Amino acid sequence: MQSTIQRPQGMAAFLIIWIGQVVSILASGMSSFALTLWIYDQTKSATAMAGMQVAGILPFLIMSIPAGVMVDRYNRKLMMMVSDITAILATGLILVLNMLGALEFWHLYVANALYGIGNTFQWPAYSAAISTMIPKEQYGRANGLMSLMEAGPGVLAPILAGALYPFLGLTGLLTIDVITFFIAIGALAFVLVPNPERTVEGQKAAGGILKQAWTGFQYIFQRPTLLGLQLMFLFGNLFSGMGFALMAPMILARTGQDSLIFGTVQTAGAAGSILGGLLMSAWGGFKRRSFGVIWGWILTGLSTMVLLGIGRSLLVWVPVMVFSGIVVALLNTSNQSFWQAKVAPDLQGRVFSARRLIAWFTQPIAPIIAGTMADFVMEPAMAVNGSLASSFGWLVGSGPGAGMGLLFVFCGLGAALIGFSGFFVPAIRNAEEALPDHDQLARAEAQLSPAD
Repeated sequence: MQSTIQRPQGMAAFLIIWIGQVVSILASGMSSFALTLWIYDQTKSATAMAGMQVAGILPFLIMSIPAGVMVDRYNRKLMMMVSDITAILATGLILVLNMLGALEFWHLYVANALYGIGNTFQWPAYSAAISTMIPKEQYGRANGLMSLMEAGPGVLAPILAGALYPFLGLTGLLTIDVITFFIAIGALAFVLVPNPERTVEGQKAAGGILKQAWTGFQYIFQRPTLLGLQLMFLFGNLFSGMGFALMAPMILARTGQDSLIFGTVQTAGAAGSILGGLLMSAWGGFKRRSFGVIWGWILTGLSTMVLLGIGRSLLVWVPVMVFSGIVVALLNTSNQSFWQAKVAPDLQGRVFSARRLIAWFTQPIAPIIAGTMADFVMEPAMAVNGSLASSFGWLVGSGPGAGMGLLFVFCGLGAALIGFSGFFVPAIRNAEEALPDHDQLARAEAQLSPAD
């Protein structure tokens, strides 16, 4: 007599996937922390560290076009696994090279490129899967848990990495990272992830990969509210990408490469993200989600980036990073919940990929601009006797790290201006009324359809 195994579904399935990812991200955070210290020790260059981000972002942007279509076309559970499988290959490559004593900093660029390809599938697949697994009333809470999942392990990762590194070394931490990827894949394999029902809009968007990919962009371009939100993220990410690309080298330069202080700052940011994730999981965010986006950018610029650039010690960096984590959770959860409610589930893969491509379009150049300006312009200008030290020394000090701090301040002011602009654009300010939810449209279409 055969028995049918009832796979977990709904919120229970979501939580199982969430736990598997938390374990994996914790291990990845430990290895990433160790590798960040390793590459800075090898290069002493903000440009080299910024290049790490570029190496991951470029493949992500290139692969976004076909990835979104594949998420809509094929089994979403499989698409969710692609990122973990790719990460196994990337981390395994670093592990083997390190065991052979042949690891060089440019190898990490190759590994980051593989991570970027995998992440191309992960984000739209997970985002779209939430829409089919749980009701829309739970989107804010689920996205709060996703924010918690991304940042929560960061509280423990630096501490555990610092404690385990002397005993396990880089090889041991990388080995743990690879093992936990298999745990995440196993959690996904165990649960039920429904594929979306086909909608009228989805059927109209049928065709080849390039045609379907282009419909993702058309969907956004034809809706001023969605386009306006994406332009906010396009320019906001330019400024925040430049600023946060400098955070690690700025802190290390200001503290004489004190890894304990750097780890404490990272942990503070992760702690803030946990608080933000818990807050959003319980609260769900503003009823007018567009206000969460607008205020998120304003606070990111003024209350986070500006103060991080001005700060010169843990007394400033720690509380600012805690607040930053809360603000980022508000910003991203509000935006994500808005898109999940407005875009039809069977179109979310390609639309979300197009959305991320627009938002991240400036990301490959932002770290390069920031790193180059820091190494060759701002740092020399803010040296003890530099050309700008007398004008801005009162604000950010002078000497190592001061130039990067001043650039951080300028970028924060730019991000805040992007946020304020949302209040003056009706399509963004009145976003909830300007664009109906996808289930409301589906009910309206059903009422207009002739009866069987």
